[in-house]
Parts: sequence; structure tokens; C-alpha cells
Amino acid sequence: MIDIRRMKENPEEVKRLLRAKEVDCDEAVDRILELDQKRRELIASTEMKKAEQNKVSKQIPMLKKQGQDVAPIFRQMAELKADIAENDSKLAEVEAEYRTWMLSLPNLPDPDLKPGGKENNEPLRYYGEPHKFDFEPKHHVDLCTDLGLIDYERGTKLAGTGFWIYTGMGARLEWALLNYFMDCHLADGYEMVILPHMLEYQCGETAGQFPKFADEVYKIANPTDERMHFMLPTAETALASFHRGEILNESDLPHKLFAYTPCFRREAGSHRADERGMVRGHQFNKIEMFQYTLPEKSDEAFEELVGKAEALVKGLGFHFRTVKLAAGDCSASMARTYDIEIQIPSMNGYKEVSSVSNARDYQARRGNIRFRREATGKIEYVHTLNGSGLATSRIFPAMVEQNQRADGSVVVPEVLRKYLGGLEVISKNK
Repeated sequence: MIDIRRMKENPEEVKRLLRAKEVDCDEAVDRILELDQKRRELIASTEMKKAEQNKVSKQIPMLKKQGQDVAPIFRQMAELKADIAENDSKLAEVEAEYRTWMLSLPNLPDPDLKPGGKENNEPLRYYGEPHKFDFEPKHHVDLCTDLGLIDYERGTKLAGTGFWIYTGMGARLEWALLNYFMDCHLADGYEMVILPHMLEYQCGETAGQFPKFADEVYKIANPTDERMHFMLPTAETALASFHRGEILNESDLPHKLFAYTPCFRREAGSHRADERGMVRGHQFNKIEMFQYTLPEKSDEAFEELVGKAEALVKGLGFHFRTVKLAAGDCSASMARTYDIEIQIPSMNGYKEVSSVSNARDYQARRGNIRFRREATGKIEYVHTLNGSGLATSRIFPAMVEQNQRADGSVVVPEVLRKYLGGLEVISKNK
């Protein structure tokens, strides 16, 4: 959530930044400030009435002892009690509406981001040269089918469109990618965790995906549990709640985590001809890096995550670019995002394989995740950051397309060969 103090101190700046994210929240900001004022007035009024109630109640024994009539006092007490109950009821309504409005606001973008949507995204740097062929290259669907790496037909038969099955060497190649990512993260000092693939509602709320995007996940009906559960769309949704409701020690930070999970998305596969195959799907594999860090170390942690995602793609030998997203292309919960985009030849362009983002204290406020300063004992909100490391459903097609040879075989990236028994080339007879 956005810090209410920032909203009160400079509401026009908050509105301007939200408009840069292509979100018209002027009405929401005004209503939140109005509700915050009402909430404070009700709390102050209730405290005054409770103080009066305590003061009057202390008079009763003394008045009784003096033989005075205490009936008026009891009437006054009853009126105070009724007023307090009415205030409590109004306060509950105001706080419920206040929370709903606060949860509806996206994160504020960093001030240096360009306003607007993806048309204002800014490529920062390129690595390597675009791949060129001296023969007619094949689409990854044809390559994967000819080499027996992916069974698209049976994937559709089992689960419908947007699903596929890794088979034979394709399954081993997918697992080699995941092992390569995990080995790199472990060498970098990240803690590996294995997460539940089914989450409860509050995980989505803390991550900033709910309530706005609650209908974009696969919900699970459970007749024995009334709580809403869903299949995780990304490990970030779970990792953002890893320390939910906790107060960490300053010495606990940064806490660097990574997790492999399948990811489940309801988004429909594109009907564009250049996006057939596994570029878009309802289930794909991804390894996610995540950091809880001190606010003053937030920018440093972001650059670290970007560098790690870039290093993974460099290790595979791919040409790619790093793009700074405009405010409106950042997700709702993020203040800053860089995408690492890889070239997939059949698509005549770039596709994102890693999205590195800084949520600042937005997710921490939603999940009440804090730390205690060692020097002062002051309790503050942590900052949270995440980065894909990496999404294999984009890496896999780029890998087979960029590394294909004229005879239809595919060269295995050198960093993956140790996971495949030293195999250098995948061909029809292997």
C-alpha cells in the first residue's frame, strides 16, 4: 500500500505519479483522505467518551456513600455507552472502506520513469549481436516436434490449448536449464526454498495482485475449506508473504531467496501466428529470485538482481537487451521494472525472459513486514524485490531456434552439457 503520510503531505504529487502509470486515481486519493480524516475524528471522539465514561464511573461509589441519587449518573453512563457503540460501528464501516480504497491503489512509480505505456519503454543496453542464418531457419514448434522434444498434440489432449508435454531429451533439456539457474543462484548465496503451489487469498493480496486481478488466477474449489485458494501464478506471490506479519532484525537483512515452481496463468494464448508454440501458455516453469532488504540498500539490490538475470542469459550465449519500463508498463505493485528481452528469430523481435522489479515498501505495507533498527530500536518497513531467473518457456524456444543447424539439429549451450552427460548436439538419431 502507499504510505498514507505521503498522500496527506502531497496529494497532488501522488495523483501525478499515478497518472504517469496510466491510472486515474484522483477520486480514490480524495476519498482516502476524506476517510482518513473521518477515521481520526471517530477515534478521537471515542477516546474522549471512554475517558468521560471512566471519570463518571469513578464518581459512583463516592456519590452512593454520600447518599446521593446516582440514577442520573447511570443514565449518563448508558448514553456514553450507546455513543461509543455507535462510534465503533461507524469506525468499522469507515475503516473497511478505507482499506478497500487503499488496496485498490497501485504502487507509485519511481520519479525517473517515463510516463505512459510500453511505447515509452527505453532500451538501456544490448549484449551480443542478432543471430543470422545462411539457411532457411525453422520455427521452434517444428524443431521441437521433429526432434521429439515437445509433444504439443498430447499436451492439448491432456489439458487443452496452451499446454504441452516435454518428452525425452526435451524434458532433460528443460531440467538442465533449471539446474543451471539453481546452481548459479546457490553460488551467489541465495537460499533455495520449495514452495506450496496452492496459496491462500492473502498471498495474492500481499503481493499486490489481489483484489484487482483475483479473477486472473486458477481458483480452487475446496468443499472442506471456505477460504479462497488458487494456483500460484509466479513464485513471487508466495515469496512476498514468506515474512508476512513478522518483525525482522536488521541483521537478518538482506534475505535472499529463490524458488523453482511451475506457474499457472489463465491468460489466453495469443492467436498471432508468430506466438504459436510455447511462447504463451497456461503452465510454464520459472525460477524466481526474491530479496527482503533495508530501504537504503534497495537500489543496490535492484542492480544486483538485474546483473544476475543478465548473467544467466549471457551464460547461455544469447543476444539480448535490457529495457527500462515506462511507468504505465510496470505492474500494479511495482515502482520500477527492467525487462531482459531475448531474440526469438521466428518472432522477428524480442520477448521478455526476466522481469526484475522493486516494490519498495508497497508489498511490505500490505503484508505488515517490518524490521527493527539495531541502533535506535525503531521499527520500519522492509523493501521487497523480485527477478525472474529465468522463465524457461521463452528461453527454450529461443535456444532451439538460435542454436539450430541446417540439418535440423540443435547445438546444446556449453553451460548445459554437464547436465546432459556431455551431449553437444541434439539430432533426430539422439
